[in-house]
Amino acid sequence: MNKSTPIKTILKTSLPAVIDLSSQTFMWTIEAIFIGKVSAAAFAGVGMAIQIILVFFSVLLTFVVGASIIINRHLGAQDHFQANHIFGQAMMMGIVMSFIFALIWYSGAIHLFKLIEEGESVQARTAGVTYLRTVAFFAPLLITNFVAVGIIRAIGDTRHSMMINVLVNGINLVLCPILIFGWFGFPSLGVRGAALAVGIAHSIGFFLTFYLLRNRKVSVFLSYRELASPNLGSFKVLFKSGLPTTIEQLTWALGQLVVTGYAAKIGVIVLSTQTLFNRIQALLSMIYMGFSLAAMSLMGKNLGASDNNLAYHMARTAHRVMGVLVLGIVATLILFSKSLISIFTTDAQVLVLGQMAIYFFAFTQIPKALNNVVSGNLRGVGDLKWLMWLTIVFVLLLEVGFNWVSAFVLGWGIYGIWGVQSLDELIRFGLNYLRFAGGSWREEEPCLEK
Repeated sequence: MNKSTPIKTILKTSLPAVIDLSSQTFMWTIEAIFIGKVSAAAFAGVGMAIQIILVFFSVLLTFVVGASIIINRHLGAQDHFQANHIFGQAMMMGIVMSFIFALIWYSGAIHLFKLIEEGESVQARTAGVTYLRTVAFFAPLLITNFVAVGIIRAIGDTRHSMMINVLVNGINLVLCPILIFGWFGFPSLGVRGAALAVGIAHSIGFFLTFYLLRNRKVSVFLSYRELASPNLGSFKVLFKSGLPTTIEQLTWALGQLVVTGYAAKIGVIVLSTQTLFNRIQALLSMIYMGFSLAAMSLMGKNLGASDNNLAYHMARTAHRVMGVLVLGIVATLILFSKSLISIFTTDAQVLVLGQMAIYFFAFTQIPKALNNVVSGNLRGVGDLKWLMWLTIVFVLLLEVGFNWVSAFVLGWGIYGIWGVQSLDELIRFGLNYLRFAGGSWREEEPCLEK
């Protein structure tokens, strides 16, 4: 492993990942601003469509996270043959899933949007269905690229994943307003234009990723032999190491989708405000995720190289760096709340509600950011079932259960949604930190399951 200072190593891995992940969310944010100019209903409908897409992407984490944890150990031990084998098997499964998802998105879009009630929100439902069905045509390339870039990023090759995603989102940024509003003689396609811009940009990204993988520009190589030769033993290892994280993230994503459904049932103003906060949260979460992935990658490689003390020291440094960063984020949210909210909407009711609720939203960022980094270290250790069960319990009890009480019994609305999430993140951070600080893994042989 690189013996440079821990802070330098963490920043070298995490900052490109932050730029990479943030570029996608930044593009979603710009897209949201454009769609918000179309109508509040279109803004809400597309926001919910993206939530649905994220739920499906959570399933892919079985292959992305499972493969990454194993590959990091092999790379740390300098076993490149096994690293490439696992990568090829993960890509094979990703390709199969991409066609299944495309079919579900197109044929099931209407049913997936039944969370949005008829009446004043019927336009939001129509916009969401249109967006999801259009993206479905590009799903095979988009999803396959998501799996490949996700693994490239999670094994620490963040400079190349950054290059791919910045290019993809740059293309999307150019195409989005042209196709939504009909600039330069193009037809005005509204929501469908936004979805087409996403599909075209990510298809181009697929071919760039394929080039890098086949020309040995990244740490893993895409072998046609591995891609076409299924290995049941490798699939079992992938599922065993990745399934807990998939269940964890899928549970969280489904929980957030249910919460968005609660907001939709309260009313379109609350739904629009929740969508607005989800957009800001998505951007902030990419910053946290960049550090989380760096922590996971460095932890896995250090354990693969049998340097447990360095692994622990890197982890503690990552926690401290994230702690300083999140305090700056909270201050920015509070000081510039009005300007941030007005970027997304001009609706007077949404502006007022958003400015009043942003204090709850801002406080949530402290435990959320710290919990992301601690969870990344626990994934690098292989303590996956712990994270899975903790998430399941708290999503059911707080995100789904207590949020229902706060929304429909106590009538707390958007304040309750973010107050509950703040409590959820705070408790889980405390438990995860105690689990990691216990340090039993420091004296054990590296393993992929606890």
